[in-house]
Amino acid sequence: MWLAALPDTRFAPFIEYDQQFLVWWGLLLFCCKLGSRRQLDFDLRDPATAVLANVNRLAGTRQRTLPVYDTLDHFLRHLGSAPLAELRTQMLRRLLRMKALDSARLLGRVVIAIDGTGHLHFARQHCPQCLVRQYETHAVYLHMVEEAKLVGPGGMALSIGTAFIENAEVPARVGRDAEEWKQDCEVTALRRLLPALKAAFPQTPICLTGDALYACRPIIELVDAQGWTYVFTFKPGRLPAVWTDFQAVLGRSPEQKLEVTLPDGTRQVYRWASGVTAEAANHRLYSVNAVQCEETRNGVTTIFAWITNLPVDRDTVVEIAMKGGRCRWTIENQGFNVQKNSELHLEHAYSTDPDGLKAYYYLLQIAHIMLQVLERGSLLRQLAAAQGKNGAYAAWEPEEHRPPAARGSPP
Repeated sequence: MWLAALPDTRFAPFIEYDQQFLVWWGLLLFCCKLGSRRQLDFDLRDPATAVLANVNRLAGTRQRTLPVYDTLDHFLRHLGSAPLAELRTQMLRRLLRMKALDSARLLGRVVIAIDGTGHLHFARQHCPQCLVRQYETHAVYLHMVEEAKLVGPGGMALSIGTAFIENAEVPARVGRDAEEWKQDCEVTALRRLLPALKAAFPQTPICLTGDALYACRPIIELVDAQGWTYVFTFKPGRLPAVWTDFQAVLGRSPEQKLEVTLPDGTRQVYRWASGVTAEAANHRLYSVNAVQCEETRNGVTTIFAWITNLPVDRDTVVEIAMKGGRCRWTIENQGFNVQKNSELHLEHAYSTDPDGLKAYYYLLQIAHIMLQVLERGSLLRQLAAAQGKNGAYAAWEPEEHRPPAARGSPP
């Protein structure tokens, strides 16, 4: 059992709550969207909800009481964040082995969207790892993350990798210009994230998708070094020489064009070019493939463009654009936006301990994975069918509380 295998450094004679129970207790903080640790002591105490019995069923334990929120915090300080990161990896490996997410693959490859986002911000320095953003009148101290989310069917955004963007040392004096000393950043964090992701999923064929920030030689070479493919947003200002070459190739290749009309009347015109050259360090040349989509919807035309190392032709161009390039918004919409603007409260500081912050971050990501799988899976449909057949009962109500006809149905 994964939870039983987690390390536990608590003093054994004083342990009252099993670690399996406390991990589930922490996950319920986010699965029930309570908003803060303290709400565990208020919202889940009603005996009518049978919370204790249900958490015992989930954890396979026999606890007689519910813990207070400080017990969870104490446990997580002993557990640390790294075992929770590994727990998330085990969950994603299981989903991939089950082939539950295969319908979202791009040309046989798992699509992973990458992007950075703000996690926490403070008016005063919170810890030595805080990033510093200096304004004319004040400084803001930040915690950020570089996140990788697996794009699943139906717009699922499942956290699969994380690199925390944090400074190794503090500025020598308060108010020092952040540009005068080297702060961690998205690109530097990505250089740590991608090798770690490769180590966790060495045999998985991966296609990365991201915005124009990653459309540069160092990142492209880093992705190539992992043996992966990529589809990155392409803008004239990011690689101007490559963009100019791309437009020139399009002018000479009118046959590389495909027109598509969607059921809602949207018209898409795809054009592409293979082997567009770009100059790297020491005047070394490398080549990329480029795709452009001119989309007209309700009389408004928008142009999208991407660079990729996937083979582009009439048979693959639409899939590369729709399952690769356009899916990079999943990490922002179904990922960051949901976690920040729903009751998951990504930007809430659930702990003051630097590693504790990371532990709660991983618990949030695991809970969000579980919620998405539950919402898009068949369990709810089975429960609804059972309710209609056997009479209404709560999904997690203990069996002894259900009507006789409903006992033994799926929990």
